[in-house]
Amino acid sequence: MATTPKTMPTNVGGMERMLRIIAGIAILYIGMGMGMPLWAWIGIIPILTGSLGWCPLYLPFGINTNKGQ
Repeated sequence: MATTPKTMPTNVGGMERMLRIIAGIAILYIGMGMGMPLWAWIGIIPILTGSLGWCPLYLPFGINTNKGQ
């Protein structure tokens, strides 16, 4: 049975993923509460990278905080 390669390998570790999601929610909440929708949109980025476990900015630098790989 052939396996398909992963297109987005996980390069963000568990603790960092949790911190990214918490920080993203905080940025989103503060941005909306202070009437700054741009900050609210910026808060979505750490939420997505934390949820997916993949950060595109880590690729050019070869960073991998996921200990499982």
